[in-house]
Amino acid sequence: MRRRALLGSGLSAAALLGGGGAYGPLARPALAQGAAARTLRFVPHADLANFDPVWGTQYVVRNAAVLVWDMLYGVDETVTPRRQMVEQEEVSADGLTWTFRLRPGLTFHDGTPVLARDAVASLARWSARDAMGLMIRAIQQELVAVDDRTFRWVLRKPYPKMLLALGKTNAPCAFIMPERIAQTDPFGQIKEYVGSGPMRFVREEWVPGARAVFARFDGYRPREEAASWLAGGKRILVDRVEWSIMPDPATAAGALQNGEIDWWETPIPDLIPVLKRARGVSVDIADPLGNIAALRMNHLQPPFNDVRARRAVLMALSQEDYMRAIVGSDDSLWRPLPGFFTPGTPGYTEAGGDILKGKRDLDAAKRLLAESGYNNQPVFCMFSQDLPPHKAMGDVTADLFARMGFNVDAVATDWGTVVGRRASKAPPAQGGWNVFHTWHSGADCVTPAGYAAIRGNGEKAWFGWPDSPKTEEGVEAWYAAPGPDEEKAALAAINRAAMEDVIYAPLGQFMAYQAWRSNVSGVLKAPLPLFWGVSKA
Repeated sequence: MRRRALLGSGLSAAALLGGGGAYGPLARPALAQGAAARTLRFVPHADLANFDPVWGTQYVVRNAAVLVWDMLYGVDETVTPRRQMVEQEEVSADGLTWTFRLRPGLTFHDGTPVLARDAVASLARWSARDAMGLMIRAIQQELVAVDDRTFRWVLRKPYPKMLLALGKTNAPCAFIMPERIAQTDPFGQIKEYVGSGPMRFVREEWVPGARAVFARFDGYRPREEAASWLAGGKRILVDRVEWSIMPDPATAAGALQNGEIDWWETPIPDLIPVLKRARGVSVDIADPLGNIAALRMNHLQPPFNDVRARRAVLMALSQEDYMRAIVGSDDSLWRPLPGFFTPGTPGYTEAGGDILKGKRDLDAAKRLLAESGYNNQPVFCMFSQDLPPHKAMGDVTADLFARMGFNVDAVATDWGTVVGRRASKAPPAQGGWNVFHTWHSGADCVTPAGYAAIRGNGEKAWFGWPDSPKTEEGVEAWYAAPGPDEEKAALAAINRAAMEDVIYAPLGQFMAYQAWRSNVSGVLKAPLPLFWGVSKA
């Protein structure tokens, strides 16, 4: 009731502004209208609180980074890696030596040329943080620049998924930075934001919590091929892209209707009917592969260091409760997910997923929780209140845990705080945590390639640090699979093991909308907002 009242009041205020508010079309003189047509105003799903695309895995950072930093390869809409900064590559017959040659004329935003040593330093920093990068690093013999445009990566054993590792959408992506920046400690944060991508980051206009600005880089040389996701010619058709941070959905909805903003990445379901009726507004599903909602439990700290406590959560949770909290009553926007891989893709499997099917058994979950030795210690459950899906998941979890008999310490905070705290392995009383909520793009969960959240490699795993040797055996089998049948069998083995050890709790697959002004064209369905090819009349 309270949220709906707030939304109503926000929309009423917006309606009073009509078309003549301070940023409305009636208030702009002709000169300002021309400038506005060259500026695309965008509301992202979260604040760009930090801007190091290797240091963390936040989608909002990745989404901004693809504008600023280019990649050696980029996957297209078929998730096939295509050349980007690379002109050609060669791999030796034994699969151990990869030689890459950069395209000529590539330039960083500061006017310096992109050289092989920049790529080498960037890959060294990226491979220290990324799941696939760590795999390559573990079998690396040398990574060296041969000349200004050529570098060589020599391995001790073949790694057939090399190009996918370098071109995937999963964060952290293999972005190429100047050597001086890439030499920053991979566990520290960069302080300079210079890339060779299609747009420059206008640092002097960056106000964390309020806005970030990107300007077209005239020195960028797009490829000739048509753009497709992270591949092809990334042609920027506007002069500036301004990100405005609007945590209040009502404010964002009103701004979109009035023409104060041009594109809203994640409108909440409650407002979709209003936006669909609004003149001059277009609405559509953002990504056909959707998102996988997740409840991450800390495997290092009680009570979830005991698998029985984690399994008790799976026995009790209702994915329908979570999905309806996120998307509302439209059943076309979600589906149950008794597994970890994206529904509708070739490798989808429900092997081992029976624990998430059928009637929920709260009494059995309570008994299993008691068997785990849980002794009423506080369970620190954190969730972001500035991201509506996270807030919805957190509310459902707090209620579920209370009914299961947990002593719940539910804390709603901002996403930046969650990101900072989830990295701590300390006990909750010393700044650590027990549970946090997130979602993963469906495009990131098609296979284990770059899917950090599915890994069970203990201290090297993603936040929660699950240790599941059987899951890791399945991952290794997938990487070694000679064909699609073997890959599918490996995915089933991963799903079964990850469910048995409860790597994390999948809460369902949901679709999300995006909305934009009707005078904006070129907005695509993709796993992230892509600005190339987008224009504004």
